[in-house]
Amino acid sequence: MTESPRMPIPEAGPPEADGAPAATWFALQGPGRPVSAAGRLASLPPGPAATLGARVAAFFAAARGGPPLLVGALPFDPHAGDALYQPARVAATVDAAPMSVWPPPLRGTAAEPPAEAYAAAVARGVARLRDSDDAAALRKVVLARSLRVDADAPIDPLALALRLGTDASVTAYVAPLPVAAGEAPAWLVGATPELLVSRRGLAVVSHPLAGSARRARDPDEDARAAQALLASAKDHDEHRHVVEAIVDALAPLCSRLQAPPKPALHATATMWHLGTRIEGTLKDPSVSSAALAGLLHPTPAVCGTPREAALAAIRALEPVDRGFYAGAVGWTDAQGDGDWYVSIRCARVQGRTMRLFAGAGIVAGSQPALEVDETAAKFRALLDALGIDDVRAA
Repeated sequence: MTESPRMPIPEAGPPEADGAPAATWFALQGPGRPVSAAGRLASLPPGPAATLGARVAAFFAAARGGPPLLVGALPFDPHAGDALYQPARVAATVDAAPMSVWPPPLRGTAAEPPAEAYAAAVARGVARLRDSDDAAALRKVVLARSLRVDADAPIDPLALALRLGTDASVTAYVAPLPVAAGEAPAWLVGATPELLVSRRGLAVVSHPLAGSARRARDPDEDARAAQALLASAKDHDEHRHVVEAIVDALAPLCSRLQAPPKPALHATATMWHLGTRIEGTLKDPSVSSAALAGLLHPTPAVCGTPREAALAAIRALEPVDRGFYAGAVGWTDAQGDGDWYVSIRCARVQGRTMRLFAGAGIVAGSQPALEVDETAAKFRALLDALGIDDVRAA
């Protein structure tokens, strides 16, 4: 095992009442604005995504000291409560410094559900998609599975995030999660390639990804995988649902909105994706990044379409609650600017246990075996950081 650097977090100031200021670590590191924060001065009253913009506006309207910033995470379920707070200390950059040995000794892994059971769930999802020609019926659903990893020592969330952040094409993140009284601190840790929405003044950007293929080590094989994805009618169909939903949601708010007619290839260290960069100009400067995130989340890239039909299918077909996987992680300031990323390629880390998540978009033409392979490929970034091979992850 080797020494690994870590993301240092600014000194949190006075300890929290629970004596665990580490429970408030938050960090984003990637192509966008890096943010590093610690301590908790105040929490945003939790609520559903539809009320996020109004709650954030009310929070900043109240006179208060401290950084004019809220950081944190939104859960996958848009009707569930979010976890945002005002940090005590923030920094503009995230630097590296020596830390403890990584990775921790591992005990084992357990797929939830096993690959065969996940393939069966995909088959049931495809049957739902093919059952009705009703225009309001399910047209796409994203089905996820998870992988539990147990270690012999506590898993350092910052060390994991820094390992994930070595891929320059992603945004690595650490966000504290709510836990029951007496439980150990928990974090959402991941490396997402997908920007839900960014706002700077009137400028708004969203860069959804949908349609994926595993990358190969051999350059020729890798190029073939990329071109096959670019030519895939099934993946273009999946991607189209996402772009249309985002454009339809943003169009009434924008005086200008542009989206290329066809997606482009977007590469991470382990995956190829189809991506479309959507750019617009807001009509109303009072529409904050938080309001935009609440409006867009969850997109068909992580949920499906129509949204409520997809949510119902997910509840029926997935055995493990997603929690904050496939939600959003980010920040918003008092001026309304902010960055929100889709919380994919992630794990819930708590003590010596972490639960990894990965999902695949299911449409009428999906093949269960290929969706199993896609989710296995999406586990790769986290498994590589932990030194776990494909065979044990299947």
